[in-house]
Amino acid sequence: MIRPSRFSVSALMLATLMAVSPGQALTPADEKAITAAAQATLPELVDAVMIPNVMRASTADMRRNADWVEAAFKRHGFAARQLADGETPMVYVEAPAAAKGAKTVLFYAHMDGQAVNPAEWNQPGPFVPTLKKKKPDGTWEVLPIDALAKGAPDPEWRLFGRSAADDKAPILMLMAAMDALKAAGKTPAIRIKILIDSHEEGGPPTLENVVEQNAALLKADAVVMLDGPMHESNKPTLVFGHRGGGGFSLTVWGARTELHSGHYGNYASNPAFALAQLLATMKDADGRVLIPGFYEGVALDPAAKAARAAVPDDEVALRKRLGIKANEKVGTSYQEALAYPSLNITSMKAGSPEASRTIIPAFAIATFDARTVPGTPAPRQVALVRAWVEKQGYHLVQGPPTDEERATYAKLATIAGGEGQGQALQTPLDAAVGGWAHKAFVGAWKAEPVRIPIMGGSVPTRPLVDGVRAPILLVPLVNNDNNQHAANENLRIGNYVMGVKSLYALFSQPL
Repeated sequence: MIRPSRFSVSALMLATLMAVSPGQALTPADEKAITAAAQATLPELVDAVMIPNVMRASTADMRRNADWVEAAFKRHGFAARQLADGETPMVYVEAPAAAKGAKTVLFYAHMDGQAVNPAEWNQPGPFVPTLKKKKPDGTWEVLPIDALAKGAPDPEWRLFGRSAADDKAPILMLMAAMDALKAAGKTPAIRIKILIDSHEEGGPPTLENVVEQNAALLKADAVVMLDGPMHESNKPTLVFGHRGGGGFSLTVWGARTELHSGHYGNYASNPAFALAQLLATMKDADGRVLIPGFYEGVALDPAAKAARAAVPDDEVALRKRLGIKANEKVGTSYQEALAYPSLNITSMKAGSPEASRTIIPAFAIATFDARTVPGTPAPRQVALVRAWVEKQGYHLVQGPPTDEERATYAKLATIAGGEGQGQALQTPLDAAVGGWAHKAFVGAWKAEPVRIPIMGGSVPTRPLVDGVRAPILLVPLVNNDNNQHAANENLRIGNYVMGVKSLYALFSQPL
C-alpha cells in the first residue's frame, strides 16, 4: 500500500500509471494474423542479413542496404524514400493512413552493423545467415535455412548473422506488424513514421544533420527507438533512459626514452608503477569512485527507486553468468548501479607486452570509458578527473613533454579526449509515451511489462531529443543473449514473433 506521505508526486503518478486499464486485448484473429505475418517475413529477414552492412568497410554496401530497405517497405505497402546523408543515405518511411486525428509516433531503427572478424564466427561467414538449434548437450546443430519458410518454426531456433538482432530484425518486424494489421482488417490507431539510420554503429555520426535537414518531415508526438536487448527474463520491456559518456586516455610520462632496466632501475622512475599508483587513488576496494563530486547530481527519487526495485533481476544468476563472486558496491542493486556515473579502465599499456624486454618504459597509458547519467554531464566528469590528477601532484601537458617541462616538473601526465561524448537520457516515468506503451503491452500480453528507468548502453537519442522535441521511449524487441556487437550474433525466432506482436499492439493503441 502506497502512503502519500512517503512518496513524491512522481511516485504517485507512477502508481497511477501502473494501475491504468489495459489496452484492447488481442483476439484469436489478431493472434493468427500476427503469427502468419511474422512467419511470412522471416525469409526476407534472411535476405536482409545477407547484405554486408559495416559502414566503415564499404559505403557501397550501405547504399545496397538502403536500396533494399526502401524497396522492402514499399513491397509491404509503406511510402518510403531515401534521405540524403553523404554517401550512405538513411531511409524515411510512412505507413498507410491512420485513424482520423491520430497522433504521430516516429519509430527509429538502424541498418548498419558492427565490424566483423569472420574467423571468430562459427559458420561460413557473418553475412551467411545460418539457422541453428541447440542440442541437449549445449552445442548447436545447423538446420537448412529454408526451414524458416516451411511451416511453423520452433521458437527456440536461432538465426545467426551480423545484425540479425541488432538491428535488422526490428526493421522487418515493423513490416510484419503492418501486414498483420491489414490482414486483421484494422487501421493504425497512430500515424506511423519510421527513420532507418545508416550511421548508428560506425562512422561519423550524421543523425543530427539528417534530423535538422528534415525537421518538418520527422515531426512527431513521440519517438520509439527499437534498439537494444530485452530484459533477461525475456518479458516485454520498456526502457525510459540510457547512460551517456565516452572515452579518454591518461598518459603518465617517464624518461625521454626507454631505458635499460639494469642500468637505470632504482634510479629513473617507472611510469607504469606511477600510473598504477595514480589509478589506485581513484576508486576504493568496493568500486566506488573517490574523486570528490563525481556522484553529485545523481537523482534517486522514490518513483525511480520503486521502478528499479520492480525489475525482476536475478542477481545471483547474473553474478554466476558473469563469473564473479561479488559485485561492486555502487548502488544497492544492479539497476541502482546503473543510476550512477561510472569510471572504467578499458586498457593499460606500457613498454612492449608482446616482447619481454628488460626496459623501463618511457610512458604508460590507460584508456577510460566514462559513463554518465542525467545530472552528471560528461565535460564536468572529465574535468573532475583532470583536477584529481593535478591534486596528486601531476602537471598536465598537451602531449610529450618538452625539455623545459621535464626539467621543471617531477610528475607529468596528459589527458586526451572526452569531448563530444553522447549525452544521457531520462524520460520521465510518468510520460504519456510510457503510459501509451504500457497500456498496449498489458492489453496484448495480459501481464505487466518490465519497466527499466535507465539502461547501461548508449544510443543516439540526443539528435532526436533536440530535433524532434518529443519524448523518447526505448522498446527493445530482441533476445537478451543475442551477442550484439560480438561474433555469432543471433536472433531467437520466438522473439521475432514476440516483436511483431508488440509492435502490432503499439500500432493498435491510440497515443
